[in-house]
Amino acid sequence: MFCGEYVQGTIFPAPNFNPVMDAQMLGGALQGFECNKDMLIDILTQRSNVQRQMIAGAYKSMYGRDLIVDLKEQLSSHFKEVMVGLMYPPPSYDAHELWHAMKGAGTDENCLIEILASRTNAEIFQMREAYCLRKEIRKYGNREEGYANPAMAAQDAMVLWEACQQKTGEHKTMMQMILCNKSYPHLWLVFQEFQNISGQDLVDAINDCYDGYFQELLIAIVRCIQDKPSYFAYKLYRAIHDFGFHNKTVIRILIARSEIDLMTIRKRYKERFGKSLFHDIKNFASGHYKKALLAICAGDVEDY
Repeated sequence: MFCGEYVQGTIFPAPNFNPVMDAQMLGGALQGFECNKDMLIDILTQRSNVQRQMIAGAYKSMYGRDLIVDLKEQLSSHFKEVMVGLMYPPPSYDAHELWHAMKGAGTDENCLIEILASRTNAEIFQMREAYCLRKEIRKYGNREEGYANPAMAAQDAMVLWEACQQKTGEHKTMMQMILCNKSYPHLWLVFQEFQNISGQDLVDAINDCYDGYFQELLIAIVRCIQDKPSYFAYKLYRAIHDFGFHNKTVIRILIARSEIDLMTIRKRYKERFGKSLFHDIKNFASGHYKKALLAICAGDVEDY
C-alpha cells in the first residue's frame, strides 16, 4: 500500500437504517408469487454487513425463518451466490470460501493463496474461529507486529537472495518463513535491501527461480505487502479476462473488499488496465447477476 494513501470501500452503513422495515420488504420480495430480485439488490447491496446481520435478526423474529435459507431456496446460480455471500459476516465468509476450496478431491489453490496471503493476523484468527479451521491454516496468522529492524532486514534480504539461487527445500522454507512471519514495515525494508543486493525486484526474482503454486503464494504475499489494492485489481482482471469470467473469484473479491478498499481497487484497475472494472463487468456478466455486481462496485461513484 502506498505510504499515507487513503483506501476506501464502496459500501457504507445506510443512514436512517430500519432493520424491521428492511426485513419486512425482504419478506415481501421473497414470499411473493415471483421473487422481486431488484428489491433484494436495492437493500442488500446498500447496507453494511453489520446492518445486514441486524436485518437477518429482524427477519427471523418476524417470519421465524432464516434469511440465508430463504435466499438459497428462492434464488439460483451466480445471483444466489452474491446475495447469500453478502449475508455472511466477513470471517464466516472467508472461512466458508476456504472450506469449499479445500473440500472434495481437488483443492482450489488460487482461492487459498488469495485469502491467506491478503488477510491480517486478526482476520485469519477470526476465520479460524468461525469454522474451526485451526489445523488447516495453522501456518498463517502468526505475522509479527512492529517496526523494521535495519540490521535484520539486510540479513533477511540475503537469505531471500540465497533462496532464489539455491532453491533447496531448506531455502524455500526459510523464504516462506520470512515472508509469512515478519512484520509489514520490516518486509518493506527487506524488499529495498533485496533490490540493493540483487539489482532485481523480488517478484521478478521469484518468477525467475520458482514455479507452480509455491511461486504464486510468494508473489501474492509480496504484492499484498507492496500494494494490496493493486494485487486485487490484478486478480480481478485475470479472473475476468484470462479465465473466461471466473465467477467465484469475482464474487469473492467484490464481497470481501466492499467495505475495505474496493473503491481503491477500482482506481488501480483503471490505472493499470485502461478500462474500468464497471466496463468489464458490464461486458461479461448479465441480468440481475450483473446488476448486483455493479451495485456492490458502485459506492457513490459510477465509472462506466
